[in-house]
Amino acid sequence: MDPDVARVESALEQAAARGDFDDLPGAGKPLQLPDTHDPDWWVNQRLADGTIDREALLPVVVLLRKEYEHRAETLAELPSARAAREYAADFTERVHQDRRRNPFQTMLAPAWEEEDAAAQWRALHAERTPRAEEPAPPPAAAPSAPPRGRRRWWRLGRRG
Repeated sequence: MDPDVARVESALEQAAARGDFDDLPGAGKPLQLPDTHDPDWWVNQRLADGTIDREALLPVVVLLRKEYEHRAETLAELPSARAAREYAADFTERVHQDRRRNPFQTMLAPAWEEEDAAAQWRALHAERTPRAEEPAPPPAAAPSAPPRGRRRWWRLGRRG
């Protein structure tokens, strides 16, 4: 017997003797094999059971396009415009990585500008936060001194 095969067989026998294979899920139940030869029967069975996420099997470009379509929901959950910019930069980097990996693909995911994401975030949060009623203007007071003109910055550093 081949030494590698003997090593594996002895490891299996030791594990069975310890009881490592007792009480496994599906123990004693027959496999649900298809009638015809299908090398991917176990994947198809997992898909039918729902134990494998079907989204994970899609190409990256399709996942990126779906993420781009649902960007409004993602932006609504982000805490700040800076986070929206960072998210857009990360998304665009993933788009460019996919384009570098697959230069001849016909379907492309759109890149996303950071400032566009920040503007969308501001618009979404402006809609979500109710505006407070504008306070009434203060009553007219006695005329005060006229407002001072702006100080010029170049005079601040000069002396004399």
